[in-house]
Amino acid sequence: MTNTSSAVAITSSDLASQIAQIALNMKGDQILSIDVKKLTSITDYFIICSAETDIQVKAIADSVRRNTDHKPIRVEGYEQLNWILLDYIDVIVHIFRTTERNYYQIEKLWADAPTTEYSDDDFTPVNTIAD
Repeated sequence: MTNTSSAVAITSSDLASQIAQIALNMKGDQILSIDVKKLTSITDYFIICSAETDIQVKAIADSVRRNTDHKPIRVEGYEQLNWILLDYIDVIVHIFRTTERNYYQIEKLWADAPTTEYSDDDFTPVNTIAD
């Protein structure tokens, strides 16, 4: 699945990776890319990350929006800054304040999906959990 609303063709996998790396550059914590293509028709990937402060949550969201060629079709959470959601159709980004992420633990809902964890060691995926 690809986002056809953009002039630049990019696969959902590439967009998910790009967004994860942007979050990593902004010092996001516990960045996960969850491949849900085989589990739901809602989206192809969830990107989940967290940050300690509302200022950092906003900074990560702003950077993702600024540094991708795509525009999200829906943005939620800028009012409270404890959970910002950016919906790129093929990729849905969840940026949590750490306390909210620990409370909701939405990644557990998709525990059967292949998951990639990103680390700031070398900006590459470090842990892929297969089906």
